[in-house]
Amino acid sequence: MAEDDLSTIKPVTTKEALINPGMGWVHFHYSNRLWAYGGLQAPGDTLDWFPGCSTIYFRIPWCYLEPEEGKFRWDLIDSYAQPWIDRGKKIAFRVIASEDRFVYATPKWVKDAGAKGIYYRSGQKYNPEAELWDPIFDDPVFLKKLGNFLAEMAKRYNGNPHVAFIDIGSFGLWGEGHTGYSSKLNQEQTDKAVKIHIDLHKKYFPDTLLAISDDVAGAGRPGANFPITDYAFSRGVTLRDDSIMVGKAPKHWFHAEMARQFWPTLPVILEHGHYDWLVLKNTWDPNLLVKSVEEYRASYMSIHGWPEAYWKENRDAIERINLRLGYRLELREVRMPNVVELDQKFTIATTWANVGVAPCYGGGNIAFTLKNQKGDIVWVLCDPTLDVKSLPPAEPGRAKEIKHVSSCRAGIATPIPTINEGVILRMKERNTYPSFGDNVPTLKPGTYNVYISVGKADGTPVIALPLTGDDGKRRYKIGTIVVKQPFEKRVGP
Repeated sequence: MAEDDLSTIKPVTTKEALINPGMGWVHFHYSNRLWAYGGLQAPGDTLDWFPGCSTIYFRIPWCYLEPEEGKFRWDLIDSYAQPWIDRGKKIAFRVIASEDRFVYATPKWVKDAGAKGIYYRSGQKYNPEAELWDPIFDDPVFLKKLGNFLAEMAKRYNGNPHVAFIDIGSFGLWGEGHTGYSSKLNQEQTDKAVKIHIDLHKKYFPDTLLAISDDVAGAGRPGANFPITDYAFSRGVTLRDDSIMVGKAPKHWFHAEMARQFWPTLPVILEHGHYDWLVLKNTWDPNLLVKSVEEYRASYMSIHGWPEAYWKENRDAIERINLRLGYRLELREVRMPNVVELDQKFTIATTWANVGVAPCYGGGNIAFTLKNQKGDIVWVLCDPTLDVKSLPPAEPGRAKEIKHVSSCRAGIATPIPTINEGVILRMKERNTYPSFGDNVPTLKPGTYNVYISVGKADGTPVIALPLTGDDGKRRYKIGTIVVKQPFEKRVGP
């Protein structure tokens, strides 16, 4: 095709924050306590005003969800989850069995049923006199009751498309693997118990992304590989770091090296310590927050504090992170014909780059949608030959451009079948009988607007792109194209 028959389009790239599957900011609605940090949010507030916030997170003690054996309070989740689901956002969980703010994070009825445990005094300064109870985390009675709970939870949430991830949080203080105040397990004992909890969660949540805290390998032990996190990776369980910036630099985090095993195939989740606490400790640094996304190749970042203050006081860092967090697919160039013939092959060449820190793990295919002047969809051209999962992430400013050529064909001309003469006359009276040659085109000749999208193989858009021209359904206008009748089928001069 001659160069003057082609259009070269350089789409306008925006800097807007994108809400996409498998990535985004995670709002702590419950953070062990039911009042923090969603307690001040108005009903139905889904943090649409917080750029890039995609997920509401419930870190909640087991005792709240099953206060009596077999009797559940799922309304503690559903009441706050449904507004987010209605907005097309996701939910995530950690159900914990150990807490240092009250005695029984594991329901007391589990202890009364014969589960072994240990009473201890908290090492936290704010609650030095409290007597607390921790289960023995590999006790058979505890595991049986936990398994029963997970089985019920799985009926609601395993494979649920609204769930982004579930933490394996049933071992150790806050679900992070710490037993230093209670049973004081050594690393070998911890590894043995955590493996049981990983397997138990995989049994009941085989179709849901699971995550494990890096602290199960030792909160302050730097390094890339540890037996228990290696085992988690082998089971398809991803990594979350609990909690960055609790200590001052250079001990602001310990396991960026560990994340290198996970991020090429699984989305890494970052959680920093309680925001106000870190500010008071003078360990909070917005620039380190940005750096953590780069070093961990993170797909999720926490909002572990009151979200209004967090946004107001860290706006610049949040905006910088939104340009890198997870994946960000840029359409750099489109070359397409100005005119095509009905039912004849043509190509559209596109150039793509992933400017985020991580792959697009869920993948997606390109589709070109033709719309008429009223905005109606008249034809969809799906290309399954490029999966955007293959677009590699890169360092800032070094994204690799990937060129791709899509083979397309618009419409198909089919012969008019033999029709009863009386029927033909009736059709002509109503102006419904074809009058342009001996073929009926499924796509009429004309000028159409062309939209591009990334999503399912059937052309359903899924992934938001940083482009102008959005039709409101994640299709982006890139130009126009004229569809003509095939030369040999044209009627008249």
